[in-house]
Amino acid sequence: MYGDKISLTIEDILNKDFKIDARGFRPQEVDKFLDQIIADYNEYNNMIKEYRREVSLLKDENTRLKNELRRLKDNISAAEGSSGGNVSNLDLLRRLSQLEKVVFGDNKNSE
Repeated sequence: MYGDKISLTIEDILNKDFKIDARGFRPQEVDKFLDQIIADYNEYNNMIKEYRREVSLLKDENTRLKNELRRLKDNISAAEGSSGGNVSNLDLLRRLSQLEKVVFGDNKNSE
């Protein structure tokens, strides 16, 4: 299940049968089984700590990458704005006015 780190499964614990002698369960057998359970619990705790640390690192990296993406998008928008990629209506009207002067300016003067 988790490699060699975890030795017992849920089914192993649920289906465990202890041998019974004259005074009940054999204490050595029960102690040995409980030692296995304790070892597995310790390993689970270690795995949980490691996974939490990984999740924290991944969250930090995700936040950093989102901020970098946002910064790059802002840089692209600024570059497009300065290079004329985004043309406003006012810019279009000015250009049209200049074109009309060039195209029709000579015709108006000759009339």
